[in-house]
Amino acid sequence: MSKKILIVEDDPRSLKMIRMLLRPYGYSLLEATDGEEALKVARSDKPDLIIMDLRLPKVSGLEVTRQLRQMSDFSHIAIIAITAYAMKGDKEKAISAGCDAYVAKPINTRELPKLITEMLLQRKENST
Repeated sequence: MSKKILIVEDDPRSLKMIRMLLRPYGYSLLEATDGEEALKVARSDKPDLIIMDLRLPKVSGLEVTRQLRQMSDFSHIAIIAITAYAMKGDKEKAISAGCDAYVAKPINTRELPKLITEMLLQRKENST
């Protein structure tokens, strides 16, 4: 069974790029374009990993992450924060909100798939 990855991204170009980058790996890709939709999709589809844009309409990615981390179903789900406007302190904010990793845009197209594979393997090892 393929792993489910929720991509939470409001920029259509970034969403398309991430989708194209991950599709060859055989993941089942879910998408949300704002924080409210991200919470709904996460609750209903229970992804194995979430790629979370930090700056989202309606509810920020940091707030979505905080809310998900309060739910027992999401305590073990890997969350990778991404942001286009990387500012000093953003990484620390993302990690303290509950993100497991932080990636600044433009996304390194070689490193993101490696990071995802690593995090999924790590979660599998921790759950066995």
